[in-house]
Amino acid sequence: MDRRDVLRVTAAVGAVAGGAVLMPGSASAAPVFTPARPLRVQIVTFGGVEELDFVAPIEVFGMAKGLGGAITTSMVTVDGANPVAAFHGSQVGPVGRWAPREADLLVVPGGGYRRADTPGVLYEIQRGVVPAAIAAARRRGLTIAGICTGTMLLSAAGLTAGRPCITHHRAVEDLRAQGGVVTEARVVDDGDLVTAGGITSGLDLALWLVERFLGADLAVQVEQVMEYERRGTVWRR
Repeated sequence: MDRRDVLRVTAAVGAVAGGAVLMPGSASAAPVFTPARPLRVQIVTFGGVEELDFVAPIEVFGMAKGLGGAITTSMVTVDGANPVAAFHGSQVGPVGRWAPREADLLVVPGGGYRRADTPGVLYEIQRGVVPAAIAAARRRGLTIAGICTGTMLLSAAGLTAGRPCITHHRAVEDLRAQGGVVTEARVVDDGDLVTAGGITSGLDLALWLVERFLGADLAVQVEQVMEYERRGTVWRR
């Protein structure tokens, strides 16, 4: 039995009527998502956001929807910037309004982390607007995920102190110094806080979240269509 067969068996255990899936082993108790009540994902954008950090989950979640998954995805900006200039010069937009109470899953990508005087994560940490908005968004029923140095925005928001988490290898010592319990895994799932390592790990995080919320069978289908197999380990309680 290969890895995908194991995932299919897991999916069968979690299947429920109407095509929605509730995984009994999920890191947190997820509601049953249906076409009438899909999993609502919002991806945060900001000046200097890394392109692959947000494109990878958009691709995975969009593919999951195309394959019948009960999921919607939107891109949002905290301060209304439209379009958003990404790290490598891409213009992203138009993007939606900041409305975290209308989300079940908030995904925070990373971005430039070398300088605080140019757009990117360090700039946003110094400015304080995005971390403050993320901190205020936290509530029961909302899972917040950080990709790459996006985890450092979550750290600035006070979400990672004392909790298992991971970020890009160049920011790991900063994360540890700020109280995060650095956990050397590709994806670290601590219930309502999910984090991932370097840039390409956004693929693995998004596929894991599809499995966690919508079932292993759908995650396998997305992998097959994308011709991508997840890397590394998912650490979870």
